[in-house]
Amino acid sequence: MARQTSSASSSASAGKPAAAKKTRWYQNVWQAYTMTRETDRAVTWWLLATFVVVMGIAIGIGLLTGQVIYFIILGVPFAVLAVLVILVRRTEAAAYSRIEGQPGASLSALHTIRRGWEFPDEPVAMDPRTQDLVFRGVGRPGVVLVSEGPPNRAARLLDTERKRIARVLPKVPVIAIQCGSEEGQVPLNRLSRRVQKLRPVLTKQMTAEITKRLKALGGARLPMPKGVDPFKARPDRKGMRGR
Repeated sequence: MARQTSSASSSASAGKPAAAKKTRWYQNVWQAYTMTRETDRAVTWWLLATFVVVMGIAIGIGLLTGQVIYFIILGVPFAVLAVLVILVRRTEAAAYSRIEGQPGASLSALHTIRRGWEFPDEPVAMDPRTQDLVFRGVGRPGVVLVSEGPPNRAARLLDTERKRIARVLPKVPVIAIQCGSEEGQVPLNRLSRRVQKLRPVLTKQMTAEITKRLKALGGARLPMPKGVDPFKARPDRKGMRGR
């Protein structure tokens, strides 16, 4: 009986999936450093220079006050903190440089905004020939349209989408932003900050109602290839019978 109990418990434990190991904070830091180093070769020198500068300031204050050891001990955590801040900024810049120029890069930047905005994954306007895109977001400042593409083509897409929204929501503010590296456009690494700086003019209840109405409006309709509609095509029954 004891053997059966032990075998049952062992089989039950064998059936349970192994618990995933928790990732330590220093493992995340090392992963961020190695990923950044692939595109930013100068990140190592930036981190070393930051540590040396902060420790140099701490030692200098210690020499002036006659408490060198105290300020060395105090300077170490501040130096580490400064290194982590620089690493976060360089990692963010490296991540943006990897996706810059790819379709949907602006949406990835907009998804870093954690609260106050809702950006659907699908574009609301698209030029299939040039791959120019327009994404739409809703927040308390109103409706935001973010385009990807050259200024002239993006302006036409934005204007068309603005008019489409104005027919449904005539009194709601619509803000158009062009994301890109050309003159008059917002760079990818500054896009999320640009959106977050917009001043709120709507209540949360109004924002929720606008979101519902825009979902009913729909997004971009991708062009279907010409020919037979696969949903309306009927099989040749004679051919299936071998006639």
